[in-house]
Amino acid sequence: MARPGSRLPSLRVVLPRVAIACLALVLIGPASADAAPQQLIPGLTYERKLEFTTRGPVAVNVLTVPRPGGLWSVKPVLSNEAIPGTERLTAIEKRYSASATVAGVNGDLFGAGGAPSGILMRNGALDQPPIPGRSSIGLDTSGTLNVARVTMLATWQGTGPRRALTDLNGPATANGVSLFTPAYGAATPSSPGSVELTLATFPPATPNAEISGTVTAASANGGTQIPPTGAVLVARGTAATFMQKEAPVGQTVRLRLILKPAWSTMVSALGGGPLLVRNGKPIFRANEDFTPDQLLPRNARTAVGQLADGRLLLVAVDGAQPGYSVGVTNFELALEMVKLGAVTAAALDGGNSTTMAFEGNLLNQPSGPERPIGDALLVSYAGVYVPPALEPVLSPNGDGVSDRQHLSYKVVRQSNVTVNLLGPDGVARTTFTGPVAPGTYPFDWAGTKPDGTPELEGRWRWVVTATDDAGVASSGESDFTLNRTLGFGTGVTPDLTVPRTKARAVATFKLTRAATVTARIKTMSGVVLRTLPQVQAPPGDIQLSWDGRTDAGASVYSGRYVAEVTATNAVGPVTLGTTFGVHRLLTFSRPPKKQ
Repeated sequence: MARPGSRLPSLRVVLPRVAIACLALVLIGPASADAAPQQLIPGLTYERKLEFTTRGPVAVNVLTVPRPGGLWSVKPVLSNEAIPGTERLTAIEKRYSASATVAGVNGDLFGAGGAPSGILMRNGALDQPPIPGRSSIGLDTSGTLNVARVTMLATWQGTGPRRALTDLNGPATANGVSLFTPAYGAATPSSPGSVELTLATFPPATPNAEISGTVTAASANGGTQIPPTGAVLVARGTAATFMQKEAPVGQTVRLRLILKPAWSTMVSALGGGPLLVRNGKPIFRANEDFTPDQLLPRNARTAVGQLADGRLLLVAVDGAQPGYSVGVTNFELALEMVKLGAVTAAALDGGNSTTMAFEGNLLNQPSGPERPIGDALLVSYAGVYVPPALEPVLSPNGDGVSDRQHLSYKVVRQSNVTVNLLGPDGVARTTFTGPVAPGTYPFDWAGTKPDGTPELEGRWRWVVTATDDAGVASSGESDFTLNRTLGFGTGVTPDLTVPRTKARAVATFKLTRAATVTARIKTMSGVVLRTLPQVQAPPGDIQLSWDGRTDAGASVYSGRYVAEVTATNAVGPVTLGTTFGVHRLLTFSRPPKKQ
């Protein structure tokens, strides 16, 4: 049996081919603790950081977003397009993906019915009022992130004096009045004893301006249909008596929704808090209306911030998963935002709500099943989107793995597009120019010429430019390598039995040309157990042999493992992997002989 620290078994180049049966095949990508920043769209990147702390590991997911403007927007969106109810972030994004390419995080804290707890402003119109004791998060016309404590003073007026409007898209209090707009949903909630006035035509609920509508119908007790371009006033108690008297059918009703500070340049806002970063400095205690239980324990947490250059940060810290990510306290979240370069930042909802996704696919690892949320903060891109090539390395060598390339592009407006598939020589093999409707357009390619003969190996580029019906131009590109160097051999080996004294073949691969070959043994989750010495290998079959020991010399346990080979030459690197089984034998120590 090999001793710990003994020489590693070598990678053997075997000619002729070993005749063994077919292996189960999987394509294995490189594994690392931290993923390198990934460009999702030119300008939008995703990065996952794994930080090792004295409290345990912490996984930080970061979206870096261009400053809003042009083809880019950042805005809150409602679940189900209504204030009541909840919806998963991935489902919200899938609804929006027809009109934009989207990424985002969960939004505000929300109540049992799903209504966001704080301010909600969309396209300059208020959907919900702020909570004075918590931060409101706004984006103005210049794309600047603003975090402040905002209050609302609202009034309504018929034939009498101005009277208090106590809520917006929330149930009226015992003697209060609430305004329900189409943002709430199809109808007002049940409200026994209420008086309800329908305003068939009513402008968007713009703050800091007088808005008015004419009463077209009166009803009672809730369940009143909210006109798609109107609103409904709901009053209870003494307020209902005043409203019946001062706002009969046919009367014009005037409302004011006054914000302090005015926030007159804000186009979007959502609730959240507390404030995390001001002027580049972390805030230890913002003294906002949160309980210690919401701020002090380590948990999954979400935040939004802005860099000095105007780019935005959307951050989701995974938590409540010992061994993967323990999460952070609220102040630790503030320190993380400063570390990322934020000059302004605020928290959003956390815990089980913490989610981050791109085009309807989760990017972070929530602490349980994805939780439905009340609203979300979405990044939207309206230009042409070119997803990464499905196969980073196209290897059309007939082994059934990475033999075909899958490319596509997506436009969200009527557009004129030019599409080119460019070879390593810079010459287009496929070209299309013309108008296309909104949608996703796939293209599959076998890596061969029209007559079926092999195409050039090397770097290929899938390039798409588009000009939409508003005259706005955009472009996208996806690169990949065509490389036939490495393929699978044939055959199946029986399970490797351990402990053992000699290495034995666990997989075979085939080289079509000479290459530098590196082999690794991994767990099924991608952890590298053994790295074998590099060899310069000629064309032919490669047999990967292993003695069942890790780099530290320990014998592995029974289970499935991955044999992975990377071959590198002038064309570039290509990596393939296959699974195999290990069976660990039981060993018993013999008691010492009696003297």
